[in-house]
Amino acid sequence: MPASPALADPTVPDPMDAPPVRWGVLGPGGIAHTFAAAVREGTRSSVVAVGSRSAERAADFARRHDVASAHGSYEDLVADPAVDAVYVASPHSEHHEHALLALRAGKPVLVEKAFTRSLAETDEVLDTARASGLLAAEAMWSRYSPQYDVVRRTVEAGTLGDVVLVEADHGQRLWPDGPQRLSDPALAGGSLLDLGVYPIAFADHVLGGLDDVAARGTLSPEGVDVTVGVTARGGGALARMTSTMAATTPCRALVAGSAARLELSGPGFFYGAATTVRLVAPDGTDLDTWTPDLPEHGFRFQAAEVARALAEGRTEPWSVPWEATRRVMAVMDEVRRQVGVVYPGE
Repeated sequence: MPASPALADPTVPDPMDAPPVRWGVLGPGGIAHTFAAAVREGTRSSVVAVGSRSAERAADFARRHDVASAHGSYEDLVADPAVDAVYVASPHSEHHEHALLALRAGKPVLVEKAFTRSLAETDEVLDTARASGLLAAEAMWSRYSPQYDVVRRTVEAGTLGDVVLVEADHGQRLWPDGPQRLSDPALAGGSLLDLGVYPIAFADHVLGGLDDVAARGTLSPEGVDVTVGVTARGGGALARMTSTMAATTPCRALVAGSAARLELSGPGFFYGAATTVRLVAPDGTDLDTWTPDLPEHGFRFQAAEVARALAEGRTEPWSVPWEATRRVMAVMDEVRRQVGVVYPGE
């Protein structure tokens, strides 16, 4: 009797097995606090320095995370000889400049998603990394996670049959009363780079690229995207992706195939550290379920993979190779073009 269809097992190594790296954090915002806690509690690496334009903010971050050095400028951070690699956690609008600053100082970089504002900026960063032989990686943290590995390997095994449809949504009530940066075109605000990058990156992860992109959206009075709906094709399948910063949505993802489907859901978001992956038969019967062993400190996986890449002399991580970053940025460029979002200086 043939075995019942099952999810693939994840192959992501234990982050505690990765070699240690001494991190410098550029920009002590909220996401930097999450990264620092994950590094401290989930890896053998450490955050040894932090840099900010505000010496007071840098000092406060250093106190909270037991960081040895607090720098009152980004230039001093990237010049710190104790720093092996720089984690860029500044606003989207600054990623390009700050990644180049670190690379030109001879430091590898892990740059928060979205990697930059545009494909042109991404290519300049990657060209600089390539020319200098330094690692540059996008901190799209979910793509480094075990649950995304389960999804990828299950799809590749043919368990779903022919993939027909990929869906993902990401909506949080962050506007108009949320962070000011999301309303500001000068800071590359809007839902797309902050929230929409997750559904787009998920579809890219499953399908290996997207084309024939069609987008619609609503804009704020300041000209940033509030809500965006995107359809695209990839590998013969259709992808539907939405993001909004004006409402809370289920934040789920689906990969539907001719033989079975995958469902990713919370608690939390489909890309989160506590995500459950379910393999479901066409009649709705649950065939298999995967849940994470340690549903916290999800950022530890990206820190650990970068550490392994550095130890092996690689300039890009396996989970988010440069071409994947470029593909997602190209889709978001096209979405912005169709929706009508233009950042200052473009």
